[in-house]
Amino acid sequence: MSAATSHLPDRTIFSSGPVARLFAAIGGEGEEIRVAGGAVRNAMLGLPLTDIDCATTAVPDEVTRRAAAAGFRTVPTGVAHGTVTVIVDETPFEVTTLRSDIETDGRRAVVSFGRDFAEDAARRDFTINALYADADGLVTDFVGGLDDLAARRVRFIGDAATRIREDYLRILRFFRFHATYSEGAIDGEGLSACVRERDGFSSLSRERVRAELMKLLTAPKAVETLAVMDETGFLTLIFGGVASRPRFTALREEYPEIGSPALSLAALGVECVEDAARLRERLALSNDETDLLHRAARAFTALRAGGFRPSEKELKALAYRLGIDIAPAMTVCLIAAKAPAPTIADGYIAAEWAPPSPPWRGADAIAAGVAAGPEVGAWLARAEADWIEADFPSEPEILADIWSRARPAAAEEAADAAVPDASE
Repeated sequence: MSAATSHLPDRTIFSSGPVARLFAAIGGEGEEIRVAGGAVRNAMLGLPLTDIDCATTAVPDEVTRRAAAAGFRTVPTGVAHGTVTVIVDETPFEVTTLRSDIETDGRRAVVSFGRDFAEDAARRDFTINALYADADGLVTDFVGGLDDLAARRVRFIGDAATRIREDYLRILRFFRFHATYSEGAIDGEGLSACVRERDGFSSLSRERVRAELMKLLTAPKAVETLAVMDETGFLTLIFGGVASRPRFTALREEYPEIGSPALSLAALGVECVEDAARLRERLALSNDETDLLHRAARAFTALRAGGFRPSEKELKALAYRLGIDIAPAMTVCLIAAKAPAPTIADGYIAAEWAPPSPPWRGADAIAAGVAAGPEVGAWLARAEADWIEADFPSEPEILADIWSRARPAAAEEAADAAVPDASE
């Protein structure tokens, strides 16, 4: 395919600021540098630019030498693969030498450096990610990316199965990029190749799978894309269990402003705490992510145990105990379970509720003459439980009554706890 060209909507976007200084430092005297990949794609679509990566004919040592001569700091990010990070005015740019793959194992490649942008484009994953732009905003396309970008479709470059075997993460990236950039149906040739090559998916690290999945879960067409992944077995492959697409769909429809990948994962992938533990292991989740999944699972379990018929009071109590951040997941759980409309309405109320702070502190118990120790904690816990049961009243006389009633009960519980079990 001969190269096609176009211009960025804003032709000056790469002609000023740090990127222009980078171009001036690395380009010239026989070397060429262009912005490559996602930054060009997003600039063509009028989307925000996050990272700006560049491709150059200069080898890493020459990039480092020229950057140093311009006063820029460099980091040898991945020199074996041709990448040097150049920091210009506190802005990092990954600058990678043009290359071709000479050996791949499904996860990483051995590369050789070159000077041909067309050859560099041919080794990339998708056509829309293989665009190059110079400082004047001229975009060069060697693989049909401009047409695909205009049609808002995601296609592998060349033979899809070959691209996948080079790095099996491209299966998940195919779904993620479709969910992010496509407007029509998923590319059939690409999907068929993903299904045929899915056995290689098991070679991927948990961390790489997690990073792609979390981005996919908040993509614009995540609902439709996850349906395709479910039908082709990929959700089971990733989760090792059953996914709740109705709950995830309800979350996206009812709370489109929520951008939490962890909450999206909870809505999609957990029914009980055992699911949360399994996903932690399969996806190398962080402690915070795992905690959210555990809390959501406990909420789903409680709702299921009550036949998905909780009162507003019970929903607020759950949100208070487990965290208001999972309240939207409780609401969509009710929607997916086809709970009665009044119950779902109560779910919305609970999700928008601002939980009050506990009315009492340890100092209140000590001021009442209780010595610091277990009895203080027991009193506070009993008073808080009674306050929750009373639906979080704020009237002083009611609070005083709850507080006074809780003390003898707490003292009795503390005394019982201190008595050794005769059976032991």
